[in-house]
Amino acid sequence: MGVKKYLKESIKLGDRELTVETGRIAKQADGSVVIRYGDTMVLVAAVAAPSPREGIDFFPLTVEYREANYAAGRIPGNYFRREGRPNEKEVLTSRLIDRPCRPLFTEGFRNETQVIASVISADEENDPDVIAITGASCALYLSDIPFPNPIAGVRIGLIEGRYIINPTYDERRESRLNLIVAGTEEAIVMVEAGANEVSEEIMVEALMLAHKEINRLCRWQKELYKALEIEKRAVEPQPLNEEMMGEIERNYTERLRAALDTGSQEKRASYAAVDALKKEVVESYPEDQTEARLMAKRIFDDLKERIFRDDILNKRRRPDGRRFSEIRPVTCEVGWLPRVHGSALFTRGETQAIVTSTLGTKDDEQFMDDLEKGEVKRRFLLHYNFPQYSVGEVGRFGSSSRREIGHGALARRALESILPDEADFPYTIRIVSDITESNGSSSMASVCGGTLSLMDAGVPIKRPVAGVAMGLVMEGNKYAILSDIAGAEDHYGDMDFKVTGTRDGITALQMDIKIAGINAQIMAEALEQARKGRLHILGIMEKTIAEPRPEIAPYAPRIIQIKINPDKIRDVIGPGGKVIRALVEETGAKIDVEDDGTVSIASANGEAAQAAIDRIRGLTAEAEIGQTYLGTVSRIVDFGAFVEIFPGTDGLLHISEIADRRVKDVRDELKEGQQIMVKCIGKEGNKIKLSRKAVLRDEKQKAEAAGSAEGD
Repeated sequence: MGVKKYLKESIKLGDRELTVETGRIAKQADGSVVIRYGDTMVLVAAVAAPSPREGIDFFPLTVEYREANYAAGRIPGNYFRREGRPNEKEVLTSRLIDRPCRPLFTEGFRNETQVIASVISADEENDPDVIAITGASCALYLSDIPFPNPIAGVRIGLIEGRYIINPTYDERRESRLNLIVAGTEEAIVMVEAGANEVSEEIMVEALMLAHKEINRLCRWQKELYKALEIEKRAVEPQPLNEEMMGEIERNYTERLRAALDTGSQEKRASYAAVDALKKEVVESYPEDQTEARLMAKRIFDDLKERIFRDDILNKRRRPDGRRFSEIRPVTCEVGWLPRVHGSALFTRGETQAIVTSTLGTKDDEQFMDDLEKGEVKRRFLLHYNFPQYSVGEVGRFGSSSRREIGHGALARRALESILPDEADFPYTIRIVSDITESNGSSSMASVCGGTLSLMDAGVPIKRPVAGVAMGLVMEGNKYAILSDIAGAEDHYGDMDFKVTGTRDGITALQMDIKIAGINAQIMAEALEQARKGRLHILGIMEKTIAEPRPEIAPYAPRIIQIKINPDKIRDVIGPGGKVIRALVEETGAKIDVEDDGTVSIASANGEAAQAAIDRIRGLTAEAEIGQTYLGTVSRIVDFGAFVEIFPGTDGLLHISEIADRRVKDVRDELKEGQQIMVKCIGKEGNKIKLSRKAVLRDEKQKAEAAGSAEGD
């Protein structure tokens, strides 16, 4: 059902107006808005099917975010000249919208729901991603879809100690913090952050500032809701059968508690025991009583969650028996793959990752379409793979999932700030994390393994980074903060957050919260416990490898950079690239030439690299006044001779400069092809003046000086 009324309202956010317009565009959708910030505009439409999908026990929500190239006045750079499958930014923003929205639909709503956010105008200052979060909330909340509480998204930056709300692209490049927060009027529900080693105190302050702005935006949306006089669809969740619940609790609680104990058995054995018990519970009801069996499944799952939470909050016991702050055993190994540039095997409990680092040249940079700048290049890549065998399952083996892309992006943010500057280390770096076993945070294993593999490859990182996944279980005033959470603790807990950083501060943070009431004190306590866990893991990593190897791996390309006169670039490239292609073929080295005259020569063979350097120096060398050169007479004329002192570079040796006496005929002194020593005595533009007489005079003076010394 489309929106009945037209409405357009604005609110101040940061130093700009945020405007929402509804009832004009996409009126056949259940909810639709155009949200604008600066000249950036996002159209968000939401539709929910009129009836629930039969036979499912989950909420079928899909969220799609797309950036149209026309929004920035560009034509796509690919072969087809139209938008293709979603790029990484679009996938990550789809997740940014999905994660805070999904838990807030009315319990029991099972209608297929789709949210589509399309960037239709993009300025060069304001990123559409956080605008789209608020836009998705408006489209859902200002409709009859059972989304009862609005959310909003805000970005916080930090420049010279000052917090900035929704910083521009340019401000983000200067900022030590790139923090995205989504939340309701009462609580933060999602956090995504990259940082340059900021303290836990700064992070808490930024989170509280973000929520203050979010609170304003949510109250504003509630005013819009009242003005539109919207009536939400009724959802009647089926309650649990009290009689069946009591029966299952009496007969199976203790057996289920024993099956959930992962301290005395490994994860797969525990899962198998729980599955067998669930099957027994379901099959205790007659096969023809389909409704009773479905209810038994729901009650069993509810009982499993209540046992977990009771053990944590009242018995103060985790499923595997660990202390709340205890990290599972960690082992590290580096350099165990003989041919790769850098490798690490990182294991924490039942989570394991093979992580490799590969060093490449500028040719290996990733080219991406970007709404702000058009085509951009990325020199640091991190790819995360999660094969199904890592959890003992069979699954489809295809392209990277949204989850894999999201985990890889988190690990990349965690490590990006500690990489050396390109000027100091001109390599393209690719890290690949292959998860081989999983029970707990594999993205944090990727961060730890990534650090180890970088140091093993000889990348001069600023400081090592480690990461730990944290959890929170909370009811009323009771709460428990858990370090290094395992799978069940992630699933049944009220908050999971992943924190990465060095010994000096946080480099990345990702957080999803399912309940209200998380205050600054609990947040600070959780971050401090995460810091201690991070330092514990860093200590173990440093025992394996404390600092980057002094030399890069033997099979990695050596990159040597030299500077040439930009005017000489054409001499290195040659007509149609002929000269540089010949250099690459002859030496086997990779050669990259920048517009500023920086030439990068890459080769695993030192001799090949030196040969390429010598050839390039020969092609681009320039005569210096006062320097002596061995040249070849290339042409003789009546007034002198032209002498080639570098390949393709001739200077004039005037007849008066050939000898220390008068020369009548040049051909009496010189022959074409003859090699002679000459000195540069002058330059006028591209014209070089040479002298052989000056060389002879210098040699005579040296000989006289040597004779005088012998006489003394």
